[in-house]
Amino acid sequence: MIRHTVVFTLKHGAGSTEERDFLDAALVLAAIPGVNKFERLRQTSPKADFAFGFSMEFDDAAAYEGYNDHPDHVAFVRDRWVPEVDRFQEVDYVPL
Repeated sequence: MIRHTVVFTLKHGAGSTEERDFLDAALVLAAIPGVNKFERLRQTSPKADFAFGFSMEFDDAAAYEGYNDHPDHVAFVRDRWVPEVDRFQEVDYVPL
């Protein structure tokens, strides 16, 4: 199992229509074959300076690779992520 996580801050104002549109558009990622337990998360800790997170799981490296190469993921990154995300940090985990 691979848990793929990314924390990020958008260029849009907090609570804006654009922010909501971006988060809603991200639901397309949950429908990509191989994606399990997709979550959209709002950051609440004062110790972190990112506003949101996505988390999802994959059964194996092949499923993760399929997700990365899937046309819906490629389009989301190109059309939404690159123009709308201010900064991010990606971390992937495997269980010990």
